[in-house]
Amino acid sequence: MPWCPGVPGFSTQDAARVVSAGYCTSSAMRSWAWTSTPVLIDAAEADYPGPTWLVGDLAEMDLPEQGIAEGFDAIVCGGNVMTFCAPSTRGLIIERMGAHLRSDGRLVVGFGAGRGYEFSDFFADVEQAGLTPDLLLSTWDLRPFTENSDFLVAVLSRATS
Repeated sequence: MPWCPGVPGFSTQDAARVVSAGYCTSSAMRSWAWTSTPVLIDAAEADYPGPTWLVGDLAEMDLPEQGIAEGFDAIVCGGNVMTFCAPSTRGLIIERMGAHLRSDGRLVVGFGAGRGYEFSDFFADVEQAGLTPDLLLSTWDLRPFTENSDFLVAVLSRATS
């Protein structure tokens, strides 16, 4: 069964536009998914027809080039996706995902500590990408993030000046 964490700021009853940098679908929203692994896309299309499944490098994510011009209410990047990306591309990936948000959209990123991407480096990349944390959690079940947390779920939005 597909799973998608709740994202503050929108309701699936509003037919939200959501893109997942991994795997997230719901019949109550229009969904797109993006991954660099064609075999995962093939399996997802077979198991869950309906969403738009795209193959590509997250560092080169350009949805208008794929015919998807409108921004997204939410982009969800869970499952430690960021820790599997080349360290040299992580900041660019955050920037590319942020660029595809609507002005009031949210980027949700989740990953664990000890996987080669320090939380402090992530926060620096977030700031460099022009995003700001709205909510920091230590689990997908909404426990608060602390300095001792070993997992991070960050809900991000565009920084305001």
